[in-house]
Amino acid sequence: MTDTIASELLSFAAEIADEGRSIIDESRRFAPKVDTKSDQSFVTATDRAVETRLRERISAAYPTHGILGEEFGSDGLDNEFVWVLDPIDGTAAFIAGIPVYGILIGVARAGRPWLGLVDFPATGERLTGVSGQWARHDGQPIRCRPCATIDNAYLTSSNPRFLSKEESVAVARLDSRVAFTQYGGSCYSYGCLARGRTDIAVDGSFDAYDLFAPAAIIEGAGGQVTDWSGERLHLSWKGGVLATGDKHIHEHALKLLNTPS
Repeated sequence: MTDTIASELLSFAAEIADEGRSIIDESRRFAPKVDTKSDQSFVTATDRAVETRLRERISAAYPTHGILGEEFGSDGLDNEFVWVLDPIDGTAAFIAGIPVYGILIGVARAGRPWLGLVDFPATGERLTGVSGQWARHDGQPIRCRPCATIDNAYLTSSNPRFLSKEESVAVARLDSRVAFTQYGGSCYSYGCLARGRTDIAVDGSFDAYDLFAPAAIIEGAGGQVTDWSGERLHLSWKGGVLATGDKHIHEHALKLLNTPS
């Protein structure tokens, strides 16, 4: 029964992701009007248009499901199934025309990441997955790669300007131990982790809508995703996130993030 429900919801997620991609493709013909939100992040009319379409379709098809979205808040978070939406993750990259932004469509079950779809309109790629079961890139199975030690790890992180002072110190500590760190990949970086191209992803000052879809895919590909205390993500979570492809280095990375300065 669970597999049937998952298949149905992911099929529907693919339908609405196609609609979101069409909105984004049309909007790319024009320079976007940009607003700055209270947290100093950017938002455009396209962000709002995509989330509006996704929410309308979900509410019509699954009226008993909850929804949590970046632009228009939450409804029904206590329901068994909650759709977790980021209409354009990486809005700054979208504005600049850097092709690492994506549409994030996740489904939480009992408050935890369960299903995920990440669509990359600029490259035409799509990732899907079910936490603990499987993950795919453009329909082909993917797995996270092994990494023997943290010293050999390839780390990714988003823009350091969005980190708090304390988070910056912690990420710098992790950065000093890995083989290399790549900044600025937005959700595309989490896709690379699931595909076995990188080993660790770390970020701070995130919300559930930033990570639920990628988390389900990474967990479906054999990786691990927690907050900085080592706890699995939940719908009310905010703060730091650590994702690793090889679970053996997860605990070591957590210790580096939490070492007193």
